[in-house]
Amino acid sequence: MPYSAEHKRQTRAKIVECARMLFNRHGFQDVTIDMVMENAGLTRGGFYNHFRNKEELYQAAVSSFLHGRGAEWRRDAGVDPESPGHVMMRQMISGYLSPEHLGDIEGQCPMIALPSDIARANPQVQESYRQLLEAMVGLFENGLATDLTDRRQQALSLAALCVGGMVIARSLPDSGLAEEVRTAAQDYALSQLD
Repeated sequence: MPYSAEHKRQTRAKIVECARMLFNRHGFQDVTIDMVMENAGLTRGGFYNHFRNKEELYQAAVSSFLHGRGAEWRRDAGVDPESPGHVMMRQMISGYLSPEHLGDIEGQCPMIALPSDIARANPQVQESYRQLLEAMVGLFENGLATDLTDRRQQALSLAALCVGGMVIARSLPDSGLAEEVRTAAQDYALSQLD
């Protein structure tokens, strides 16, 4: 008896989420299809029912963050895109630049976990990454004062500060300097809202 469309959708989502966590932890090159499928509790043969190759899975894993783990993270941080303003922006900055987000290697935003891999990836993966950045910038733009003439510029700067601060902090695991960088980025980003 063939599997239902819903079963196939759930299986694909499970593969994508397992892959996203493994890519965050190990990077694109060090993750194999076998690792992903084993982590998902599935056999390698089933992979090709959902994806043509590892690159297609990588693109799906990066794309999945916005509406998957990213949506959970925003909810947990109290970020409500439907209520733009300084409160939402403070919650976004505080949550994104939090010690918890820094320590959550498998759950981190791909913009923090994978920038070097993305730079070497195919155009479809790079497009997924661009969409994540645009979503963050859009949240910031919506939260800034409507009379601000350089809203886009300020939103881009805040996004770059958040992502860049976390990338640098993550590259210095378990060090005092990592915490200094994370805290400085958070404090400075929050000061830009006043």
